Amino acid sequence: MPHSIHHRRYEVLRKHLRALRRSAGLTQAELGVRLKVDQSYVSKVERGERYMDVLFYLDWCRGCKQQPEVAMSVLVKAGA
Repeated sequence: MPHSIHHRRYEVLRKHLRALRRSAGLTQAELGVRLKVDQSYVSKVERGERYMDVLFYLDWCRGCKQQPEVAMSVLVKAGA
């Protein structure tokens, strides 16, 4: 059964995404430029107002200069 974007696992995902961005030293606007989306889109993803699919997750990781497979293992260990 699909989970709502308000499920606890998505909260873990949102914290993970924010941590990736911050550890890369990027603002939401800077990451938005790298992802070719508006800053508001990045903000909505981080606040849980937008759904994150696996392809956008890969782009997010790469935009933050993180290897997706490494970031995913961190996410799994965090409880997602």
